Amino acid sequence: MKRLELRVLSVNLSADKGTAKLPLKAIELNATGVAGDAHAGNWQRQVSLLAAESIKRFSKEAGREIGFGEFAENITTSGIELKDTLPLDRFLGEKVELEVTQIGKKCHGSSCAIYQEAGNCVMPLEGIFARVVRGGKLKPGDLLFYEPKTFKIMVVTLSDRASTGGYPDKSGPAVTAILQKHFEQTGRKISVENLIIPDDGDRLKKLLGKALEEKYDMVFTTGGTGIGPRDITPDIVRPMLDKEIPGIMEMIRMKYGTDKPNALLSRGVAGVMNQTLVYTLPGSVSGVTEYMNEIPKTLEHLIYMLHGIDAH
Repeated sequence: MKRLELRVLSVNLSADKGTAKLPLKAIELNATGVAGDAHAGNWQRQVSLLAAESIKRFSKEAGREIGFGEFAENITTSGIELKDTLPLDRFLGEKVELEVTQIGKKCHGSSCAIYQEAGNCVMPLEGIFARVVRGGKLKPGDLLFYEPKTFKIMVVTLSDRASTGGYPDKSGPAVTAILQKHFEQTGRKISVENLIIPDDGDRLKKLLGKALEEKYDMVFTTGGTGIGPRDITPDIVRPMLDKEIPGIMEMIRMKYGTDKPNALLSRGVAGVMNQTLVYTLPGSVSGVTEYMNEIPKTLEHLIYMLHGIDAH
């Protein structure tokens, strides 16, 4: 599949915030953004980008030609609508790599020199911001390839009987179906690996180790959250978490346990291993559905928090 590409039309820099940037022959990207630029720093909006497609629309509205850098963008591009990208998507060049961190921004209105001159500004609506993953020189004419973020997800069903073919696994596919629907609605791509193992602590530890080493974004387990002699999932998962997130599981137990007291007996946990979110769900399809009705509501915010993106 051919990757989408965008061409750099202009690279721009200004020493002061709130002012138009001047086109240069080249800029140097480093760990804090564009070397010498007023917006460089240890934060999520290190580099600003604006598509020529956006500038063209605004020029027509403004009734005059808008020059590259007038809206204080560091990089002016053509080829794709930057406003349609999402945080954690990336732009890969021969020498540089950028990760999208924010779409649009708050407009400062009349206090901004750009707004005073043009009477409006397109950056708050269609400009995007990124941080530098790999630094280097960037110049007009360079190509950047667009790489949408694909979330790697592992779904593990723990069941002695299902692992030997005693009955078909229905809970794992239920998790996958709900995740696919959720991410499709948000415009995100996912890659899901479904696995079935016995209620075996050592095998679960190995899979969690794999998820950590291979930088999976999420792990969902089903089964083994009760109090039976083979129910070991929370006991294996909890010590491997860097941070536990108790609120979501407590809320789900209370919400559904009000009408179905047996729901209060689940020992499921949620938490984080490095940048991998982990959720342990009950083994029944009805239990999985209840948990998965709630968990996706906080996924995006948790993902942004893990990656140091302030989405407030």
